[in-house]
Amino acid sequence: MTEPVRLTRYARGGGCACKIPPGELETMVAGLGPATGTAELLVGLDHGDDAAVVRLDERTGLVTTADFFTPVVDDAYDWGRIAATNALSDVYAMGGTPLVALNLLCWPRDVLPLELAREVLRGGQDVARDAGCHLAGGHSVDDEGPKYGLAVTGVVRPEELITLDAGRAGLPLSLTKPLGVGVLNTRHKATGESFPEAVAAMTTLNRDAARAAVAAGVRCGTDVTGFGLLGHASKLARASRLTVAIDAARVPYLAGAREAVRDGHVSGGSRRNLEWVTPWTDFGRVAEEDRLLLADAQTSGGLLVAGELPGATVVGELLPPGEHRVLVR
Repeated sequence: MTEPVRLTRYARGGGCACKIPPGELETMVAGLGPATGTAELLVGLDHGDDAAVVRLDERTGLVTTADFFTPVVDDAYDWGRIAATNALSDVYAMGGTPLVALNLLCWPRDVLPLELAREVLRGGQDVARDAGCHLAGGHSVDDEGPKYGLAVTGVVRPEELITLDAGRAGLPLSLTKPLGVGVLNTRHKATGESFPEAVAAMTTLNRDAARAAVAAGVRCGTDVTGFGLLGHASKLARASRLTVAIDAARVPYLAGAREAVRDGHVSGGSRRNLEWVTPWTDFGRVAEEDRLLLADAQTSGGLLVAGELPGATVVGELLPPGEHRVLVR
């Protein structure tokens, strides 16, 4: 019998943990403003929001984004579903609705069978169908390692935009998915153990959470992905010129996440996240294990929004600006 292919063995870093570290990324793009276009740009590069938005008319904004990454799990179909869910999340995080997407596929055609690539694409197709989003073609290249994701276009009402810079002191911060997929995926890559709860979290669309946020009047938020909860909270604090306070004991985690950290299954991306946020974070007496979990690089994580949502966990609040961007208590 042929031994099953372990896709994670072909990835230097899994999922959103393979991103260029946030500090390096900011240095790289510093001074690169958006190219001038004819449409009014509502959201661009200023704060590192989840997607770009241009105004089509008084009632409609066009949301556009792209996201792809290396295998986060060994199952090709699940990886396709996870990558597609993650890409669609950028539109939901802006308060929008995805309309059409294109596949982005890199594949080592002389190393891995094309049947596996088909399973990846099938996973993406099924998620797009569930989201009510057209998936119409895309682009593929022969590459040394497998990568997959989507370029997504959606719409949003300009008055319902959710952005990083719209926070107000006194608002609670809610998180719509538990943390821990990063360390569990790292354990999966090292040991082959499966974590169905993590896969379920990563393949849950942020559609319902986004709709609830818009209905509740939320105007500030983001999704939690490769920079970890602390990294994305820090970006929100900087953009809104506030301090984000995180109540460490309230943050929900997937089963097995703490054990994974204790056993050393922490990705390099998560450690780089922690290093990046440490200079402007007050950790108080929070233990190293909790710091690593709060910085854990998430793949297809939940929304972090300034407001309360049904079913979400309030994990902190927005405070007036202080000595630190982020306060962990």
